[in-house]
Amino acid sequence: MKDTIYTIPLTDAFKANDECPFCFIKRKLEQDAISFILGCAYMEDDIRATTDQMGFCGEHLKKMYDYGNRLGNALMLHTHYIALQKELAQKIEAFSPTKASMFAKFKKPKSPNDVAGNIISNWAKEKTHSCYICDSLNHNFTRYMNTFFYLIETNEDFRTLFNNSKGFCLPHFGDIMALSDTQLNDKYKEAFYTTLFDQMQTHFKRIEDDLSWFIDKFDYRNKDADWKTSKDAIPRGMQKLSSVYVQDAPFKEK
Repeated sequence: MKDTIYTIPLTDAFKANDECPFCFIKRKLEQDAISFILGCAYMEDDIRATTDQMGFCGEHLKKMYDYGNRLGNALMLHTHYIALQKELAQKIEAFSPTKASMFAKFKKPKSPNDVAGNIISNWAKEKTHSCYICDSLNHNFTRYMNTFFYLIETNEDFRTLFNNSKGFCLPHFGDIMALSDTQLNDKYKEAFYTTLFDQMQTHFKRIEDDLSWFIDKFDYRNKDADWKTSKDAIPRGMQKLSSVYVQDAPFKEK
């Protein structure tokens, strides 16, 4: 298979023998985005203008802090706070409290999500859910998903890599199923679904067996028995469920 800039990350991911090739890709994309945003990018006015507007989610703020480069973090946060203050002042100026109806006073919401909100609460919610890294990650990840279906249709070598893989984590299996109806030509669907479903069932069972043996190893009668493939059953099992590498150390600046 002749690799291109678009296919190399996919083939690398499928050759990595990971529990989910798309987890492998997503982790690399996320690390590249963090390195970029805290590398030379924080000196670029257009990048800073975008991050000032979008901000970062809590998960990626933590990963940016873990990465290092305190100056880069401080500069990103400083100009973002300047932009936030301007927006907040505008929202406060436009805000006008509404009078609650008699019925609304007796109907207590279970959580803030149960009410329609106002211009300030909606603005705050938007700001806490907007993230430059998430946006970049989702954009690039979708491109690789589309490339995956293209290669399934056009490249025999890649289909062999897919056929020999360990399936996917549950979230990315859901993504594949959501996109396959429209992204995959009908003539490839039967073989694709047959392989995919077999992989998911086979490798869910494999992880269940590894977890079972991991538990059995705590029985004193098995203390001298071989661990087989169960030593890392917990992190692999968690990744297969949630697309998270729980065993990874924080990604840091080199």
